[in-house]
Amino acid sequence: QYVDGSAFHHYGGNISALSQVRNAHPDKNIYFTEQWVGAPSNFAGDIQWHIEQLIIGATRNWSRNVLEWNLAADPNNDPHTQGGCTACLGAITINGSNISRNVAYYIIAHASKFVRPGSVRIASDMPSGLPNVAFKTPDGKKVLIVLNKNAGTQTFNIRFNNKNVSCTLSSGSVGTFVW
Repeated sequence: QYVDGSAFHHYGGNISALSQVRNAHPDKNIYFTEQWVGAPSNFAGDIQWHIEQLIIGATRNWSRNVLEWNLAADPNNDPHTQGGCTACLGAITINGSNISRNVAYYIIAHASKFVRPGSVRIASDMPSGLPNVAFKTPDGKKVLIVLNKNAGTQTFNIRFNNKNVSCTLSSGSVGTFVW
């Protein structure tokens, strides 16, 4: 009665474990509260893994949120808690008055700009090599986030209410579609 839900990090195991916990306790919430990007970043590899596992994977497995660790750091990846991660790349790097956006910024941006508080996940098909997740926003818009894991450019269709649009994503690209 005093527990709202469970919080997860994804440093091992399978993201589908969130659904296993949800199925065992459907009256409790699931939260995804931490995953870090290591410095130096492999931008292409990091954005693909984090989009697939967290933005798509966590939310398709009942998570009400996704947080990247950490929000901001200096060029030495400081500050950090004693004993904590010394190589965690912030979503932004602050160097005096200069701010640089890093891969975690773009990972979260694919969702946070369009999937606003109060949005709910809605069903979407999962064609081979195109993991995705869809949402309905409080103002009734639909948002679809798609990752192209295929070796080449992929063309696919978005169908909704008897309307169809053809979209193309380059290999390794992420697209956020809003209508």
